[in-house]
Amino acid sequence: MQDILSMLNGLRRPRLLIRAARFGARDYRRERHLQRLLGYGGLPRPASALMRLMELEREQDLRRLTDDASYSLPRHVDLLIAMMGEAEILRTARAEATTPEIAPVAGSPSICVAAAG
Repeated sequence: MQDILSMLNGLRRPRLLIRAARFGARDYRRERHLQRLLGYGGLPRPASALMRLMELEREQDLRRLTDDASYSLPRHVDLLIAMMGEAEILRTARAEATTPEIAPVAGSPSICVAAAG
């Protein structure tokens, strides 16, 4: 199965949509945005949220491509913003999980060891 971030990187959308989403992603707030897009209740983990957002965005993009009257440009941009925000959260979490913390060894400031945790 393809990695979720690879799937996200493989998406091709109009430049204007992406630019608008990048601008909006600066102010992404998970609690506020996800509840509005996915419904109220407990927030899913970033990977689960990203998968669901990608499904919803794919539906919106299909509406855009078929000139469906139910297409909503603001909703499409909101979905892209949330996807970018969740992807950033996921990337950060993965980077923190794979990068060991460096802690100095007592008595020798030039020697470092990886901290367990």
